[in-house]
Amino acid sequence: MHLKNSENRFGLIAILLHWIMAVLIIGLLGIGLYMVSLPIGFEKLKLYGWHKEYGFLVLGLVIFRLFWRLINITPHLSLPWFEFIAARLMHWAFYGFMLAMPITGWLITSAAGLPASFFGLFVLPNLIAPNEEFRQFFELVHKWLGYGLIVAIFLHACAALKHHFIDKDDILKRMIS
Repeated sequence: MHLKNSENRFGLIAILLHWIMAVLIIGLLGIGLYMVSLPIGFEKLKLYGWHKEYGFLVLGLVIFRLFWRLINITPHLSLPWFEFIAARLMHWAFYGFMLAMPITGWLITSAAGLPASFFGLFVLPNLIAPNEEFRQFFELVHKWLGYGLIVAIFLHACAALKHHFIDKDDILKRMIS
């Protein structure tokens, strides 16, 4: 397997980025849905810390992934025009979600006046000054982006399964091997 993409398949770097980020993002969504229901306490604070740190990891990975996508070719898709457009729109929507989710999370932390640590290695600067109204606004935006991302992941998975089981094409196989 090649590191870079070819005309017909994704390379190892793109495949690894896809699946590592899928696991991280689905995990972050699950932790996010769980932790908001917890009462204030050690477990909730621990989960919020992990959520922020892994969210920053996703932000770094998505920036690298965007760069990798721009310097590589995208494998050719033989699809009807409406499926081709839907696939491209969904992929760019994912990039929007993958950038907006950690940035709004960072804005929540900044507006709360809290430090944003990256696994204890360094502290990121606050993006805005502490402001309770902004914190509440960015929490609302972050929450609804999360719900939108859940819907997008569901549609993406359904489309991949449709191609594999109904169309019997190699679209899913290109991202697995």
